[in-house]
Amino acid sequence: MRLFRNAMEIVMLTRREMLSAAALVGGAALLQGPQALAADAATSPIDYTPVHTPNGLSLPFKTIDGVKVFHLIAEEIEHEFMPGLKSHCWGYNGRTTGPTIEAVEGDRVRIYVTNRLPEATTVHWHGIRVPNGMDGVNGLTQPGIPQGETFRYEFDLPNAGTYMYHPHLDEMTQQGMGMMGMFVVHARGGQRVDRDYCIMLSEWRIIPGTSRPVTTEMVDFNLLTMNSKTYPATEPLVAQLGERVRIRFGNLSAMDHHPIHLHGFQMFITETDGGIVPPGARYPTNTVLVPVGATRAVQFVADNPGDWPMHCHMTHHTMNQMGHDVPNVLGIKTQGLGKQVKPMLPGFMAMGENGMDDAMQMQQLPNSVSMTGGKGQFGPIDMGGMFTVVKVRKQLSGYDDPGDYAFPPGTLASKATAADLDRDGIDVTLKAKS
Repeated sequence: MRLFRNAMEIVMLTRREMLSAAALVGGAALLQGPQALAADAATSPIDYTPVHTPNGLSLPFKTIDGVKVFHLIAEEIEHEFMPGLKSHCWGYNGRTTGPTIEAVEGDRVRIYVTNRLPEATTVHWHGIRVPNGMDGVNGLTQPGIPQGETFRYEFDLPNAGTYMYHPHLDEMTQQGMGMMGMFVVHARGGQRVDRDYCIMLSEWRIIPGTSRPVTTEMVDFNLLTMNSKTYPATEPLVAQLGERVRIRFGNLSAMDHHPIHLHGFQMFITETDGGIVPPGARYPTNTVLVPVGATRAVQFVADNPGDWPMHCHMTHHTMNQMGHDVPNVLGIKTQGLGKQVKPMLPGFMAMGENGMDDAMQMQQLPNSVSMTGGKGQFGPIDMGGMFTVVKVRKQLSGYDDPGDYAFPPGTLASKATAADLDRDGIDVTLKAKS
């Protein structure tokens, strides 16, 4: 393989060079984040906590003459958002969201990008200060990577932080089809966390009964995802009691910002897309706004055991497909309406007369999912979409789901007894005052 000294140069590889590059990164073996980094630990021990990407993994690398070498493959894929809903998408290395790239500030990285899409592509390293010729903007800083070709990007990582990668060619289509990933640059030294999570926020429109994202959508997105999964397929985040946890968010949604709310804890915003926030400038919050095209990282101490929701606080963003485009019929008697309307509109569902709760688990069309679908230990969870659970326990085994939380006696909300009401002077027969 040829050696290149000019980091500004993007080189088109021959077939022989492509095969050599693939060999460098271990072929198709994609490992979990801690395992992928451990493969390199023998020569460069790590002094940070590797990222765990729920429903995802980290991109493996090899170190060649002091340079960390990665290989991204842009390709068409079939992706399952949750059981019952699959779609033809585009992604990296067989997945959307693409594998997380991890390195350390001061590292030099060499990233090969092979294009197996039906059109040209590029990769932009969103937020990272790179030489101009490595910035990945089609037509301005580089030519597009033609179908079947491989380009090489090489640059140093001057700043720690939470970043992203995505195409800068036909962005509406390529990002809308799922081409995006997280790029984490760990700090050398500094405060170490016990668990480090990484979540990409994104939005899609997939019309029920179809199997391709509508990339031209500008308003009504009916699938809101974390790492391209919608609840209940989102993997829970786990922590042992007392551990310090970092969660990194990136938002490559087409149009929407996302206020991510975590129950049960006060978080501190420790990073923005500009880098690490100085300790004196951090402030407590339990909702972090992640704007379009931005990243945020938060930290908290897992000092409150339980199963805690974490979700976007835009209420439509915690619903799946069948919660969209539904008429409001609260208080309207709908008995017999479906029989009259269905001959004209086969997909019509008359629901919501007494609210949406009873209808949330319905599924109507092939390759579509109901408004919600999660089941908790007390029944259905009336949320879906951009929703997951943070599970804090006294003891854990790695990142495995510990199951439902066991509530200590006296800590579970329950039906008030007659003795409760009598003791506290509560008269439930009184009418509310206007």
